[in-house]
Amino acid sequence: MVDQKITLACAVAVATSAVALAVLIRAAKPLGLIDLPDHRKHHRGSIPLVGGLAILIGALSGAWVLSRFDRFELMLLWTSALLLAVGVQDDRTDVSVRTRLLVQTGAILLMIASTGVYVRTLGGGVELGWLGVPFTVLAVIGLLNAFNLMDGIDCLSGSLALVSIVALLLLSGADPIEGTAALLLLLACGLAPFLLSNSGLLGPKWKCFLGDSGSTLLGYMLAWALIEFSQTGNTSLTPTATLWCVALPVMDTCAVMYRRLREGRSPFKPGNGHIHHLLVGAGLSPRFAVIVLIAFAIAMALLGALVRWLHLGVGSNIVAFCALMIGYIAISTRMYLRQRSPAFRRAHPERMPSSAKGDMAA
Repeated sequence: MVDQKITLACAVAVATSAVALAVLIRAAKPLGLIDLPDHRKHHRGSIPLVGGLAILIGALSGAWVLSRFDRFELMLLWTSALLLAVGVQDDRTDVSVRTRLLVQTGAILLMIASTGVYVRTLGGGVELGWLGVPFTVLAVIGLLNAFNLMDGIDCLSGSLALVSIVALLLLSGADPIEGTAALLLLLACGLAPFLLSNSGLLGPKWKCFLGDSGSTLLGYMLAWALIEFSQTGNTSLTPTATLWCVALPVMDTCAVMYRRLREGRSPFKPGNGHIHHLLVGAGLSPRFAVIVLIAFAIAMALLGALVRWLHLGVGSNIVAFCALMIGYIAISTRMYLRQRSPAFRRAHPERMPSSAKGDMAA
C-alpha cells in the first residue's frame, strides 16, 4: 500500500517548488540574482539564478509535511540552508573562494559534531581512525564543488543529481519513506520544476539557472546521504559502492584538475575544459551533449549495481573504478588537447569554448 503521507509530502514539495520558482523568477532582478552573458557565459539574455532557492523551499515544505526526521536529517537541512545562503550571496556579489571554503568546512564540522556521522571506514577492514574527520571534510567539499563545476550546460547538474538519487535509493535498498532516503525523494521532487524551467520547455520567460547556490546544495546533500548510507549500517550500501552513484562528477573533476595542474594553472579557477564543453566542441548540440552524459552516468550506476551483484571485494571495486577513471582522464585529455590545437581552431572556429553556441551557462 502506498504511504499516503509521503505521497502528500512529495506533492507539496513539487507544488511549493513550482510556486517558489514562479515568484523568485519575477523577483530575481530586484534581488540581484541575475546571470549576465560574458566572455565565458554564452547564454541568451539575463537569466535568474533562483533554481537552488526554489528546490530547497520545495524540499523543506515536503519535509515539514512528512515530519519523520531525526537529528541527522534536521541538521542536514539546517546546514544546507546555511550553505545555500552563502551561495546566494556568491551569486549576487562573488564571495571569495576562501570564505566559501571556510563556511563549507564549518557546516561539515557542525554536522559531524552534532550527529557523530562521518567517514569512519573505507570498507574491507580499512579504518580511518582520527583521519576520518579531515577525510570527510575533503570528501564533502570535493563532491559539492564537483556538482558546481558540472553546472555548465542546461539541465546537466540537476539531471546528474536525479541519477545519483535514484542510484542511491536502489543500491542502498533504503526505505524511501523514512529518514535520509525520504529526504532525497523530497529533494528530487523539489528539483523537478526547476528541470522543466531550465530546459526551456516553458519558454524564455520562465527559464532560470541553479546558480552556485543550487549546485552546491545538490552536491552537499548528496555527499551526506552517501556518507550516512555507507557508514551507519542502516543500509546495504558499501563505502566503495558510493563512487558509482556520483561517477561522472568525480571523474570529470579529477580530469579537469589534472589538466590544470599539468598546465601550471590553479585547479580552482573556472574554465571551459569540462566534458560538456568538450562534447560541444566536438560538434554535439548542448541538448544532445546532456543526453550523452546522462546516459554515461546511468551506465556507471548500472555498472555499480553489477559490481554489487557480483559481490566483488573492496580492492576489485576500487581497481575497476580507478581503471575507468584513468581511461576517462586519458580520453577527455586527448579531446581537450586536440580542440586546442592550432589546426583544430582554424578548421572549427565556431566550436571553440569561447564562442560556444547554444544555452551554455556558467
